[in-house]
Amino acid sequence: MEQGRPDAAAWAEALKLYEWLCTFVAVSPREHDDWWVDVGAIMRMETRDPRGWDSIDPYEGEEERLEDPLFPWLQTPSSPDDTERYRLLVDEIPRSSVRSLLVLLGAGSSRSDLSRLLSWEKVRPERERRAEVILSRFPDGTRFYTNLAWKPDHPDFYKQPSRGHTPFSQYDWDAGLIAVNDEEVAVLWNFLST
Repeated sequence: MEQGRPDAAAWAEALKLYEWLCTFVAVSPREHDDWWVDVGAIMRMETRDPRGWDSIDPYEGEEERLEDPLFPWLQTPSSPDDTERYRLLVDEIPRSSVRSLLVLLGAGSSRSDLSRLLSWEKVRPERERRAEVILSRFPDGTRFYTNLAWKPDHPDFYKQPSRGHTPFSQYDWDAGLIAVNDEEVAVLWNFLST
């Protein structure tokens, strides 16, 4: 692992944060000025990780995907004309809040105050370590977006017990993170039936 940057093995191990959950993780090269077109290509599984690293698609080969190639997504942006609508569905969050959001996505819970979960203090260090590895893939200057509602300028997703969300999927609740820089675009999304 290069100093401060993960390698393929560290990335694969960090993705265990989402083991046993219905979570989608994929990264693609950034090919468009309007990065929403790249996000749509990721959601439609039209791209592959530019580094050849692991991705997670919980629906690969599943009946739902065979019946509906977009499943679980409601729709995906496929042209610049679609992107204005999608821009309204997310808000940018500061890098300082991304780690807690990555951990929340790994908790498999929609509106929990993670700090109140049983054994939180016991599992927190390992979850944060994995989230830091995931975050370290994206260099300074990367912009981050989420579909979760939050109030302070620097949200702590561990302690905000009630959040609204703008749905992207057919599930009752979904929460996600989009990371965008000059080289790559990533989509990390958790789906939950409540």
